[in-house]
Amino acid sequence: MKASDLFVKCLEKEGVTHIFGIPGEENADIMISLMSSKIKFILCRHEQAAAFMADAYGRLTGRAGVCLGTLGPGATNLVTGVADANMDRAPLICLIGQADTERLHKESHQNMDSVSMFKPITKWAQSVHHPDNIPEIIRKAFKIAETEKPGAVLIELPEDLAEANAKGQPLKVEKTRRPAADHKAVLRAVDLITSAKRPLILAGNGAVRKRASEQLKKLAKNSGIGVVNTFMGKGAIPRTDEHCLFTVGLQGKDHILTAMRDADVIISVGYDLVEYAPSFWNKGRKKKIVHIDFWPAEIDKDYQAAVDVVGDVADALWQINQEIIKRHRKSKKVLPLNLIRKRAKLRNTIKNDLEKEKNSKTFPMKPQKVLYDVRQVMGPEDILLSDVGAHKMWISRYYQCDIPNTCLISNGFCTMGFAFPGSIGAKIAHPQRKILSINGDAGFFMNAQDIETAVRYKLNVVAM
Repeated sequence: MKASDLFVKCLEKEGVTHIFGIPGEENADIMISLMSSKIKFILCRHEQAAAFMADAYGRLTGRAGVCLGTLGPGATNLVTGVADANMDRAPLICLIGQADTERLHKESHQNMDSVSMFKPITKWAQSVHHPDNIPEIIRKAFKIAETEKPGAVLIELPEDLAEANAKGQPLKVEKTRRPAADHKAVLRAVDLITSAKRPLILAGNGAVRKRASEQLKKLAKNSGIGVVNTFMGKGAIPRTDEHCLFTVGLQGKDHILTAMRDADVIISVGYDLVEYAPSFWNKGRKKKIVHIDFWPAEIDKDYQAAVDVVGDVADALWQINQEIIKRHRKSKKVLPLNLIRKRAKLRNTIKNDLEKEKNSKTFPMKPQKVLYDVRQVMGPEDILLSDVGAHKMWISRYYQCDIPNTCLISNGFCTMGFAFPGSIGAKIAHPQRKILSINGDAGFFMNAQDIETAVRYKLNVVAM
């Protein structure tokens, strides 16, 4: 069959339902092949917006969002959104066209080394060199993008190869099981957790993925330890749970940051250092850190893990919970290990601060009042997306969540322009939910052209 037909069939096999982008002459064959596919192409007004739509779609579904652009300037326009997805751990596949292979070796119109440009901002970047390799490349791309920790992958398809004949069929999609944590690391982690005097749990971006949140709630209950979330870990534990101590990351001397600095043990769950530098809460390395994540702890002078519990986060938390229960059955002591009511004063102090302006009638309206009202309007499963700017700090502190992935904040790559196009991707992922983006004037106008995209597809998104 034609190589572009095989390419699209492979995308269908991976479960792709939408592609966000702007086509060009060099990927015209892909567009023609999509015309007879069930995959819906969402025509955008800027490639960066397309990448942000795919970014949000990937975060919310756990399946790679797909964006498409042509060669040269189309590819460069995709870069910021792709980099955002990669650093914020969103699974994303970026498809770009390329010039005819007969002119790639020399200076020619719009020809550039796109693969080299994308390598620093993706988990893998690959050009198709032979049409028969398409099934292997696409299967590998999706496997890499969706494997923990998720991220972005680039596939480049030169125009002459897209229209060539190709042999082969899409490869079968097999589920990859993530490895379990080492049992000695689990035992050491439980030793530190049970002996801690002033422990806290720090829930990061990885704590809101897959089944990690359920096991985290059980750990909080079994241990009686309060849970602090990063900007990107919102909803890892419900805001109504007595173990929830809300959000850290403002860098000022906040209530919860003071408590973190006073802690003797920090159990970090799915925490990425790009979210909130450890120098803000562990300067001087006085705390013992239990690092629970899909990857080993990053090397940082202020983040030296006493124990690395590496593996599937949900499974690692399950093992830790089982070991805590087992030990306390033997000792005949009653769980939880700690009394969470010791944190009640701190929780109430923060909670009262969050609600302090709820009845304010001042004008201009205070950000605290705006966000209190927004929270009343938004249901537990509705999704708020925050752009980057001063308003992000207000949202991070004052907007709390009931379930994971209901507040998306770009705090790894931390780029302006994410929220509004991201809200389009969110609405396509979850059409029945209310979707709200909150933007600064600058970030909003970076992708305001895609208001037309939302209108054309009749997507009921709200932008503040």
